[in-house]
Amino acid sequence: MPSESATLTLAKELISRPSVTPEDAGCQSYLSERLSALGFNIEPMPFEEVTNLWARKGTDGPLFCFAGHTDVVPSGPEDRWRFPPFTPTVADGLLWGRGAADMKGSIAAFVTALERFVQRHPNHQGSIALLITSDEEGPFINGTTRVVDTLEARDEKITWCIVGEPSSTDKVGDVIKNGRRGSISGSLTIKGKQGHVAYPHLVRNPIHMAAPALTALAQEVWDEGNDYFPPTSFQISNIHAGTGATNVVPGELKVEFNLRFSTEITDQQIRERVANILNQHQLDWHIDWTLSGQAFLTEAGSLVDACREAIYDVTQLHTELSTAGGTSDGRFIAPTGAQVVELGPINATIHQVDERVSIADLDKLSNIYEQILIKLLVA
Repeated sequence: MPSESATLTLAKELISRPSVTPEDAGCQSYLSERLSALGFNIEPMPFEEVTNLWARKGTDGPLFCFAGHTDVVPSGPEDRWRFPPFTPTVADGLLWGRGAADMKGSIAAFVTALERFVQRHPNHQGSIALLITSDEEGPFINGTTRVVDTLEARDEKITWCIVGEPSSTDKVGDVIKNGRRGSISGSLTIKGKQGHVAYPHLVRNPIHMAAPALTALAQEVWDEGNDYFPPTSFQISNIHAGTGATNVVPGELKVEFNLRFSTEITDQQIRERVANILNQHQLDWHIDWTLSGQAFLTEAGSLVDACREAIYDVTQLHTELSTAGGTSDGRFIAPTGAQVVELGPINATIHQVDERVSIADLDKLSNIYEQILIKLLVA
């Protein structure tokens, strides 16, 4: 049997550590040992219960950064897995285990790419860094956003950033995310007047009053999107009212909703337009807003070009640019002015029972990352 690759060995080591959010389970300490041997300055940045790592080699610009997370989602019922989720297992040409695709496989590929790159190009231009958190799958309060705030406070600017999220669809490298939609959620309360259903003249039914306004919100054309983003979408995820009795008109209605928005509109414009629609319907309302992330876009330029060329060099694929999907920690890095893309393995099994990744894809991904470093940091 041939010996396993360095990327596979490292991925197995990381998967064996049950780092369910916000736990890191020693992953970052292990990575720090590997990176320190390459000449990286290791700077742990713990905030509350979250473990973060900022590791940088060099002090000059431009600064290239790999960003990722060591935390994983819970495994769910372990007896439903083909192999124990935190016992990394090789079978059928695949690496099985929680985090294999999202995203310990990518982190392993980061590190092995760096090990080869630093050995072969010790006098490379600029600097290289890794930003690793244990809070990406959770509340995202004390993770990447806090590290970025720290870097911004000392004017430490990232030029290019690759987030190792599983971006690929059918073949590794076939899709890279060069942006993401923004996400804003609202928790809406509409006040009425509670009373007996038999005396409608004495009540104000918030369900009846809210229905036309909610229809208007659902039918609103927020924007037309653009070449990179679909139109902004509005979705209601939950509606709740009532006391539990069938003969009582409730005194209030609660509605949970979310908008995924393009770069054609701002979160402030969304808030204002929602308020205008509710006011047009003369409702007594209150909204608690939660902004999960701004929309961002990295258009064609040095990073996108390097990624496309590297992917083609390794796989002969012409990659597709996409902004589809949910949010990622790239939303915290892009506002600093960095060029940000997401490039990682196939996402078909992420967050599922029997999460797995192709072993060959891990090695391809490591080679792609190395080629990107060469294109950006070697004259």
